[in-house]
Amino acid sequence: MVSSTPYTFESSRLSSYRQNVRLAIRATFKCCRHFPACFNTSSSTSPEAEILIKFKSSLSNNTALDNWDTSINICNDDPKTKGKFWTGVTCKDGTLFGLRLENLSLGGVIDIDTLVNLPSLRSMSFMNNSFHGTMPKVKKLGALRALYLAYNKFSGTIPEDAFENMRSLKTVRLEENEFKGQIPGSLSSLPALVELSLEGNRFEGKIPDFIPRDWKLFDLSNNLLEGPIPSGLAKIDSNAFAGNKDLCGQPLSRCKSPKKWYILTGVTVGIVLVAVIVLYHRYRRRRALLSAAEQAQNSKAHDQLGLEKAQYQEPTEENTKLQFVRADKPFFDLEELLRAPAEVLGGGSFGSSYKALLSNGPPVVVKRLRPMRCVGFEEFHDHMKRLGIISHPNLLPPVAFYYRNEDKLLISEFMGNGNLADHLHGHAQRTPENIGLDWPTRLRIIKGVGRGLAHLHSELPSLSLPHGHLKSSNILLNSNYEPLLTDFGLDPLVCQDQAQQYMAAYKSPEFNRHRRVSRKTDVWSLGILILELLTGKFPANYLRHGGGAANGDLAAWVKLAVREEWTAEVFDGYMMKGTKSEDGEMVRLLRIGMICSEEDEDRRWGLKEAVEKIEELKETEINTDDEFYSSYGSEVEARSVERE
Repeated sequence: MVSSTPYTFESSRLSSYRQNVRLAIRATFKCCRHFPACFNTSSSTSPEAEILIKFKSSLSNNTALDNWDTSINICNDDPKTKGKFWTGVTCKDGTLFGLRLENLSLGGVIDIDTLVNLPSLRSMSFMNNSFHGTMPKVKKLGALRALYLAYNKFSGTIPEDAFENMRSLKTVRLEENEFKGQIPGSLSSLPALVELSLEGNRFEGKIPDFIPRDWKLFDLSNNLLEGPIPSGLAKIDSNAFAGNKDLCGQPLSRCKSPKKWYILTGVTVGIVLVAVIVLYHRYRRRRALLSAAEQAQNSKAHDQLGLEKAQYQEPTEENTKLQFVRADKPFFDLEELLRAPAEVLGGGSFGSSYKALLSNGPPVVVKRLRPMRCVGFEEFHDHMKRLGIISHPNLLPPVAFYYRNEDKLLISEFMGNGNLADHLHGHAQRTPENIGLDWPTRLRIIKGVGRGLAHLHSELPSLSLPHGHLKSSNILLNSNYEPLLTDFGLDPLVCQDQAQQYMAAYKSPEFNRHRRVSRKTDVWSLGILILELLTGKFPANYLRHGGGAANGDLAAWVKLAVREEWTAEVFDGYMMKGTKSEDGEMVRLLRIGMICSEEDEDRRWGLKEAVEKIEELKETEINTDDEFYSSYGSEVEARSVERE
């Protein structure tokens, strides 16, 4: 070791020797900048870091993990590298705890054999990515507590023993994949399981006998399951089994005995055929009674009396006709709609959506509404009529609806460019030509959203939730990437005991704390949307069926980033590509999103103020990060003082 204590040498010979030593040291450092191995020091890379780097190599499209750096502690608490971190790696008490690699467009293979070497791994989430293939062999991770594989493209059957001996597993989320076959019996016997979602797959056969427990989440909807529901699941909400047409027993309708089933089926088919024939002949007879002049007059009145036409239909025929609520769109009948070729677009909170290709006219979207069985025809029709007349470039009102006590269909225009969630989270495939939404496009989208939301609030002044269901999957994009808000104004039609399960507004902090919502709840949804748009991360609170951390995991994460002064790390890398000097405006929008998503309603802006602030933003930089920190802090502090 060379002492740092200064010495005085009178001998010129020793001075010359000292100078030579300095030159040698400098040469050595110069060499080692290019050849680090010339230092004989031990590596500080932790075994966990090396394992994660090996795991990363099994993933494709893994550029989002470029900050996995072995020179940084995976549970970074080193002040010298403050602000640097391993994307998606979560720690607890300084030890690796989980992997949360969501919304990153990852593909390739989830290398379980490598992850086995991480004994402290307890939670694993790969939601909203692009993984294909069969179910990973997760049972090798026997200590795992939470598994999230939802919103990918996994397929095939899951082996019967896939979850064997995973006695600590509490959460399994496999929804919206392409799994088929029977639900594995090893899943039903897990002793700690309290959250299970298999929605939107192709599971078939009977539901296994799950151990009775107090479920926090249970959803088997939109599969191909059949037979009686096990008695241990009889008290679960019926929506957990919706979309499985051959299930029976509590909480659904009673199962019929096998002998009577064939007889009843034959009788039912016969009744339906007779009804169809009667309706068809009645239809033909009524058409024949109309003179040519009357037909022409009726046809001419279509565009002028679109709304009134639905109003004067015979009450006895409500269940056999579409009810049109817009006068500016072409008319078609229920028969034509049911005959049209259709394809499944996906399953949302309210139900599945289909694209119907009409023979004479543009395609339409047909959405089946599940949680709307608490209002009668008159109330439903009047409210839909009110929504149908709303007109704004950034709103997409319904065209028509079909009402029956059990089934309600909502028909709207089809937009071929998909929704904002698809473009943000990888369902709209990214290529070298299509790298995703850039900053100018995202800014135009959020401005359009603000304008549409403001118009909605002015047109529906009596509603406490003029939108109520604002989220990225309910924002369609036209060919010019202009946003159109959908699924708005439906709160009065939703059964209130089911609103918390289905609607975005009921995931808000004020509902979870005080069981109430207000017009500022739409502002909270706007704030969460802004943060989602800027970060590219899916808000985890929208995946929860009420309760829990519905105050917005995304908002908490962004607030932590600002507090720790690594704001630049929160922005979506795809948005940053090709930008020049827009960072200041991005930070300003981040500030707006944070204030709009404040947990305390008194600290949030009103919608008018929020939209005005958004409209002020430009596509070029006009301020700095320092202005952001000071202005955001001053804003929140001022609002706290006002409230006190």
